[in-house]
Amino acid sequence: MYTQALNAKDAADGGAEDADRMARFQARIDAEERIEPNDWMPEAYRRTLVRQISQHAHSEIVGMLPEGNWVTRAPSLRRKAALIAKVQDEGGHGLYLYSAAETLGVAREELVDQLLSGKAKYSSIFNYPTLSWADIGAIGWLVDGAAIMNQIPLCRCSYGPYARAMIKVCKEESFHQRQGFEIMNTLAKGSPAQKAMAQDALNRWWWPSVMMFGPPDSASQHSDTSMRWKIKRFTNDELRQQFIDATVPQAHYMGLEIPDPALKHDAESGHWTIGEIDWTEFKAVIAGNGPCNRQRLRQRREAHESGAWVREAALAHAEKRRRRAAAAVTAAAAE
Repeated sequence: MYTQALNAKDAADGGAEDADRMARFQARIDAEERIEPNDWMPEAYRRTLVRQISQHAHSEIVGMLPEGNWVTRAPSLRRKAALIAKVQDEGGHGLYLYSAAETLGVAREELVDQLLSGKAKYSSIFNYPTLSWADIGAIGWLVDGAAIMNQIPLCRCSYGPYARAMIKVCKEESFHQRQGFEIMNTLAKGSPAQKAMAQDALNRWWWPSVMMFGPPDSASQHSDTSMRWKIKRFTNDELRQQFIDATVPQAHYMGLEIPDPALKHDAESGHWTIGEIDWTEFKAVIAGNGPCNRQRLRQRREAHESGAWVREAALAHAEKRRRRAAAAVTAAAAE
């Protein structure tokens, strides 16, 4: 871990977070200053960031699984190449985010162990199966579309390494969203069977995508603090409404129906309103009882174990280079 010493508590004050320090810290946040790894920060701020960034990283890594399931079954070489590129992007996003978390003094190995042991959370959306090719389109259009709504404000997060990582992530997620929309639109404009496939995917992915933003503001445990520290810029419900307002017209453009009989447009507010969300389902999936929770963790453990030799080889190679460099320095000094 390359930043283990950062943010270590000051031995002189025993890590006390006195009122003056807290006031200066909040003043920096209010002034839209970026907090950097070597800056003093409240321990609760650090913990909040570690929790959020690590869950984000875990979600990117686990999110490779439902789409990787269709790489060998993509309907054309063009679709296969695009899907491979997308899955590769998601792995890169996980790398950026684990690196950002490391700047907060936590080892990547520790975060990965938390994921593999089931202690850490990741986005509930990835515990649903991909049953048809249209699901790949729905994930790009809906899931990545929801992710963009959530992640663009993170480019202005108060913590510098996280904000900078999100700039590249959002650029790539925007491509993923357009790719998914194009798949869904092609199917919707195709044969009756293809349109039915697209509608079926929308039916199954709509509500899980709406729930991606987390519980309603009245039940959110971390929202107030994250907003005060400008880790988040919008509440869960605000982001959810932005997503609904953007996505419903897109579905209508494709000739698809949102699976919500209560859906209606409020002319006064200009917003689309939806029916009741089944938060019981959301809580069940979060608790580990979704359709694919156990499968996803089993696949991640298997991948981690089968890739052990790669990690060992990389470490051995790095050690070999280090010894060669040290020997070269010793030899030069002896001349």
